[in-house]
Amino acid sequence: MSAHSLAVGENGGVSEQEPQNDVTGEARIRRAPRIGRFLFLGAAVGLIGTLILTGLYPSDPNVGFAALFGYFALYGVPIGVALGAVLALVLDRISVRRSRTVNVEREHIDNEHVEPEALPPAD
Repeated sequence: MSAHSLAVGENGGVSEQEPQNDVTGEARIRRAPRIGRFLFLGAAVGLIGTLILTGLYPSDPNVGFAALFGYFALYGVPIGVALGAVLALVLDRISVRRSRTVNVEREHIDNEHVEPEALPPAD
């Protein structure tokens, strides 16, 4: 692989790729929410909400508080996850509208031909 480098295509195949010169273009910059964190926090809020709502009302002594909480958590956690997902999607749409376009420049750096004196000393 002297002047060529290998690249993985969209179909998963590996092909040789010609080295590219510096390329300029435009890119859109935005702050996208991390959806996994919103889902996790939604589940936590749903669990805490279920705990609060279950504790507000007296539980049946034949069933017990833990079983009642576990049963209602089966509903509270998915509702919290769904609300977290909706919030993440709304914030994602807002971030798309607030995105801006900037000029970018891509540089190709070839690390194969680094001179030994340019390397830092090994300790």
